[in-house]
Amino acid sequence: MSDIPAGRLIRVDDTELYAVERGPEGALPLLVLHGGPGLDHAVFGSHLDALAETYRLVLVDGREQGRSARGTDPATWTLQQHARDVSALAASLGFVRYAVLGHSFGAFVALQHAADSPGAAVATIVSNGVPSTHFLNAVEEGLAAFEPVELREQVTRSWADEASAQTQDDFRTLMVDQMPWHFKDPRDPRIVEVCAHLQDTVFSPDVLRASSLEGGGLAIEVEDALPFVTQPVLVLAGRYDRTCVPAASERIAELIPRSRLHIFEQSGHMTFVEQEEEYVDVVRRFLDAANA
Repeated sequence: MSDIPAGRLIRVDDTELYAVERGPEGALPLLVLHGGPGLDHAVFGSHLDALAETYRLVLVDGREQGRSARGTDPATWTLQQHARDVSALAASLGFVRYAVLGHSFGAFVALQHAADSPGAAVATIVSNGVPSTHFLNAVEEGLAAFEPVELREQVTRSWADEASAQTQDDFRTLMVDQMPWHFKDPRDPRIVEVCAHLQDTVFSPDVLRASSLEGGGLAIEVEDALPFVTQPVLVLAGRYDRTCVPAASERIAELIPRSRLHIFEQSGHMTFVEQEEEYVDVVRRFLDAANA
C-alpha cells in the first residue's frame, strides 16, 4: 500500500467521519465527497491536489465508509443523512463558510445537501451526478451495447456483483473489472494507474449491498427542489459518461437558477482523471468567482 496523508476522525452527530486535510488553514474549505457508495477519499488520489494551493481541501470518508467509524444503524444510511452529515461536519470543524464538491455518488450527496439546505454552502460542485434515479436507466441499455465486445461480459458481471460483494477483495475485484466502463476509452492506459490506487481504498461492501441506488435509501429525487437552491452551482459532466449521462447534468443546470454547466468533451465518468488539468482549472475559476 502506498503512503497516504494522515487524516483524523471528526465527531459528527452519532458517528465519526474520517477526513484528510490539505492546503492553507485559513483558505476557503472545500469538502470533497467521494463516489460509491462504499468507496472512500482515496479514489481521488492526487488529482485534486493542485486546488490545495489556494483552497483548504477536506477529503471526507462518508458515513460507514473508508476509515470512518462503524456501528451506526443501517436505517441512517440514507442520502438525506449523508447530506446532514455534510452540514454537521462543517459545524464540527468550525467552518462558517465552505464549499462542497461531490463526484458520482458524492455528487448525489452534494446535490441532496444543496436541495435540503439551500445556501448552507457558499458554492456547490456537482461532478458527474444525476437529479433523479430515472437517469440511471441508461446503464442497462449501455451495458447491452458496450464495446469492445470482449469486455462486455466482464463489465456487465461487475455491475451484477455489487449486490453480493462480501469482502474487501470482492469489492476491489468488481471495481477493477468495471473500470473500463467509466472511461471514454475502455482501453485507456490510465485505467491501470487508477486500479493500482484501489489498493489504498478501504471498501465498505456492507454499504454497497444495503444501498440500492434505484429505490433504496440512497435513491436521489431532487428535481422539484432544485429551483430553490440559492448558491452558485457548477455542474460537471463527461460527454461519454455511460453511468451519469450528460442529459442528467443538463437537467440539473436547467433547474438550478445560479448554475453553470461544463461538459468535458474527452471524458467519460472519470472526468478528474481523464481531463485533470481542465477539471482543476474549471473548478478553481468557479471557486474564485464564488469566493470573491
